[in-house]
Amino acid sequence: MSRRKGYRLRREREREDDAVFREVARKKQALTKEECVSILKNTRRGVLSVLGDDGYPYGLPINHWYNEEDGRLYFHSGKTGHKIDALQRCGKASFTVMDESKRKDGEWWLSFRSVIVFGRVEFVKDPEKALSVSRSLSLLFTGDTDYIEKEIRAYGPAVLCFALTPEHMTGKRVVEK
Repeated sequence: MSRRKGYRLRREREREDDAVFREVARKKQALTKEECVSILKNTRRGVLSVLGDDGYPYGLPINHWYNEEDGRLYFHSGKTGHKIDALQRCGKASFTVMDESKRKDGEWWLSFRSVIVFGRVEFVKDPEKALSVSRSLSLLFTGDTDYIEKEIRAYGPAVLCFALTPEHMTGKRVVEK
């Protein structure tokens, strides 16, 4: 057996023993859990990725709220559509966020931090909890509580909320040079 083939076989066996989730390859760029949580708390939008129709990945931009009390990410949506169909078929999802890109004077490259959360989605079945989630999400964009309550009265019954429970989270610093 060639050295190369032996290496490949060893590596395949190692992969079988590895956890389902991978760590950041460039350890020096990895963020701590606290840094990842801070980014999740301070960003408003990200990309939710699910297993879509016919096995195709389906990623969509969506607002989120990170709940510090239970460590879950919450989202709101209409009650039907591609995303909901996909989540009903398979509750596994990933969610990606990036903080604001920065460029220092005299530099052409951007620097930013990104976080990817892997987990399982559960639909919020309790109507009061769904309203609470909707309020929390709305407060990220406006402090006008009268407006929020008016919108919730008008559209609350048509809203479906769901939560992503993190099973694995990684983050990294990116310098595009």
